Amino acid sequence: DINMEVFPGQVVGLMGPSGSGKTTLLNCMACILEPSGGRLTLDGEAVYDDQWLKADLRRLRLDKIGFIFQYPNLLPFLDATDNVAVVLHLAGFSAAAAHKHAVELLDYLEVGHRKHAMPAQLSGGEAQRVAIARALANRPRIILADEPTAPLDSVRARIVMDLLRRIAIDQSAAIIVVTHDEMILDRFDHIFRLRDGRLETATDELSRSPVGAI
Repeated sequence: DINMEVFPGQVVGLMGPSGSGKTTLLNCMACILEPSGGRLTLDGEAVYDDQWLKADLRRLRLDKIGFIFQYPNLLPFLDATDNVAVVLHLAGFSAAAAHKHAVELLDYLEVGHRKHAMPAQLSGGEAQRVAIARALANRPRIILADEPTAPLDSVRARIVMDLLRRIAIDQSAAIIVVTHDEMILDRFDHIFRLRDGRLETATDELSRSPVGAI
């Protein structure tokens, strides 16, 4: 029994015990896994209604969805700039335009001084910022983050959450964060809890058009 809406500019948390289905739900939102039924809308457009309504889910993900993983998962043979630019290449940007936008994103996330560094040369916090820049490369309407602060200490975790909040506001993006981290709960607008197959929240719905709904 899942009913969830997320609005532009919001950062919401998704919590629940291990094995409750948080990552599965996130992958359904990302159009990676097919739901067993129901309706999923992204940016006001239905993409699933008991079956996929879009033929090219890869293009949908490339155009509308950014994904931040628990670990940065940077390509070890590319420097920080090229790890971001690779998404833009896939979207059809020229090499020059992809490089320029990648550098702008790294600067925006205050890691531009490491633009030529290889992943092995980056600290944990720096690598996660590069991964966030990669997720932003396609200017997604919705960003899905699977425990992005798990490998970080409490200070760096709160810095990452503050960055996500700034991104949500600056880009009018909806951000959904799966987490077990009690130290960052005050960074969320709403917290959803997944328990026994049901999604619970004590927060009031806002009267705005949702970017994502399921």
